[in-house]
Amino acid sequence: MDILTLNDEPGVHPHGSYYAATAGQIPHYPGLEGDIETDVCVIGAGYTGLTAALFLAKAGIPVVVLEANRVGWGASGRNGGQIHPGQRREQDDLEDIVGTERARRLWKLSERALSLVQELISNHAIDCDYRNGLIHAALRASEAEEARHYAEYLKEHYGFTECRYLDQNEIRTEIATDAYKGGLFLNNGGHLHPLKYAIGLAQAADKTGATVYEKSRVSDIQYGAEKRIQTEYGSVRAKTVILALNGYHGDLVPSLTRHVMPINNFIIATEPLGEERARSLIPGNAAVSDSNFVVNYYRLSADHRMIFGGGENYRYRFPTNLSTIARDRMLALFPALDTAKVDYAWGGTLGITRHRLPYIGQLSDGVMTAGGFSGHGVALATLSGRILADAVVGNDEDFKDMMSIPAHPFPGGTLLRWPLLVLAMASASLRDRFS
Repeated sequence: MDILTLNDEPGVHPHGSYYAATAGQIPHYPGLEGDIETDVCVIGAGYTGLTAALFLAKAGIPVVVLEANRVGWGASGRNGGQIHPGQRREQDDLEDIVGTERARRLWKLSERALSLVQELISNHAIDCDYRNGLIHAALRASEAEEARHYAEYLKEHYGFTECRYLDQNEIRTEIATDAYKGGLFLNNGGHLHPLKYAIGLAQAADKTGATVYEKSRVSDIQYGAEKRIQTEYGSVRAKTVILALNGYHGDLVPSLTRHVMPINNFIIATEPLGEERARSLIPGNAAVSDSNFVVNYYRLSADHRMIFGGGENYRYRFPTNLSTIARDRMLALFPALDTAKVDYAWGGTLGITRHRLPYIGQLSDGVMTAGGFSGHGVALATLSGRILADAVVGNDEDFKDMMSIPAHPFPGGTLLRWPLLVLAMASASLRDRFS
């Protein structure tokens, strides 16, 4: 079954998306026609692929980007827009997985990811409503205590001072709900308009010398010393291929499904609430994600809407009631929004890994991949694009550090892998209801 065409109109940004409706004039790039040659072919025009193309072009390397639909059509143009520090797993967990020394290098890379996003926005004048501030909110007292210890751990072991603990009274002043028992305020986190950011990266890559093709879906890749990438109306011959597909790899590269699996998530945007009402909900205009296994994540838009993401499914097709799923979760936290109309509702597919850490690696000689950002893709996908570009030009230290993260495959073969994922995710999500 084809997740690229099942839920959305091919070649068109999702009609229900607030981001697509407010991105302004979205530039069009031509489709590939005929046979061409280049040094590097990037498949996928999301944050990873576009950042890789931008830095390869800056290095003077001929690079072509092939996008099946439109720039930012996948997760890069649909996500919650939140910018998270770290590598998705807490640092003490990461130390257990890769060792203390490697974990420290991965922490530095994650800090570099945040700086890279800001640098790209500044250097290329990307107008994407960037704001500082992110809150990790704890729904349970035990999780609030864990958050307090973690803030202390980061300060003591990593010298990290951009994080402060919020007790129950303090978090109530930051978020107008009684649901949370505490949390962390991360000064170096933030939020942005994700599709505007993707469009800005594409324009920067294009101006720097990368060639971007839209509506040029790859149907086949022939491997060897020289790779041949086939689309409906043309082909690309390249020395190196970068697979920047995340959760939208479909069946193009079957080996990827062992490590990166797609799941669907849902987001709504209310009508404009007015600045006063909106700021009464999140006075500091920070983005928020909470401690549910199926995370609630939300923030205010530049035009004072509540953008709220929550709920997910593990089937290929989006549910017909995705708006209701996200709205019910919003009202559980903010019952006063019962009178607010929902203007937009959309879904998207993200890539997850078994351990929720990114999957970055080399599948064969001259074939590299990055994905499985598991909900932390704004910063980590951007960083991954830079790391892949650096590796192509011979600076592969960061690439090797990211490759050091163990790539635990999902259990089961082709037939059992998906049912086992559904069972595991559904079982874990019961924690949110009964704890």
